Amino acid sequence: EPIMKLKSLVDKVAKTEASVLVTGENGTGKELVARELYRNSMLSKEPYIRVNCAAISETLMESEFFGHEKGSFTGATERREGRFELADGGTILLDEVSEIAPSLQAKLLRVLQEKEFERVGGNKTIQVKVRVLATTNRNLTEEVGKGNFREDLYYRLNVFPIAVPPLREREDDILLLANTFLERHARRHGIEKISFSKSCERAIDAHSWPGNVRELENAVERAVILADSGKKIEAELLGLVQLSSSAPKAAKVRKTPQAEEPSEPKTMEEVEKSHISKVLAACAGNRTHAAEKLGLNVRTLRNKIKQYSISD
Repeated sequence: EPIMKLKSLVDKVAKTEASVLVTGENGTGKELVARELYRNSMLSKEPYIRVNCAAISETLMESEFFGHEKGSFTGATERREGRFELADGGTILLDEVSEIAPSLQAKLLRVLQEKEFERVGGNKTIQVKVRVLATTNRNLTEEVGKGNFREDLYYRLNVFPIAVPPLREREDDILLLANTFLERHARRHGIEKISFSKSCERAIDAHSWPGNVRELENAVERAVILADSGKKIEAELLGLVQLSSSAPKAAKVRKTPQAEEPSEPKTMEEVEKSHISKVLAACAGNRTHAAEKLGLNVRTLRNKIKQYSISD
């Protein structure tokens, strides 16, 4: 459902010339959304120029955007067209726009408002007609409040905002995506007749995926490379690591002292059932509170209660 809503927004705004600001965490697919906006636009046959603002040094960013004249600075041995000039008549994507230096933001605002600029070291005013798409993984309203981003530039970019939901808010998509990546990378690496084991699927479903879709695809590709043809992929091949900054709330639950449990190995199902039962008991059967402590949503918890026949 979250992606269907996202697709509906993309379909509606793609055919317009409105500037679009795509926001979301790293790895959610912001650039993919921008590319879909371009592909479905009336400018799909025109240039599509992407600028990774986070990868360009502050000293070179103005030249990268607007170009420069020969001899305008040391190393400028010939005239060079900038990205906005190359995108004339088409679309430019300002990827991670929050990384643009404050000193350059006023010049960028002028291009968006007046559709004109001068190359570095030049006097000729160049006019362009460009549709601007931008992405950011930061909260730009907070950046405006801190004085790191111009308020007028923010409103100029934020004509039509699109927020890409993180993977943890798209739980119904996780296994669907995982199996898609499995098929893709199995073909790519020549691994035949492999699939996820049930315990591996549960591990995929339970992970919080702080790196979002990018982390999921990387984990699946790693597992495919390590897997043997014709065998099930087990959870340990995914190499999942839970970062401390994104650890699920369940990790912070304090357990009451109790008798030592037998030391023999347990299955993933037994461990999960036992832990859910203990958290439910600690919450007096309140599923909402238990779900919060487990780092799950209530629907997922309800499904696991049903799966393991756990009593409230």
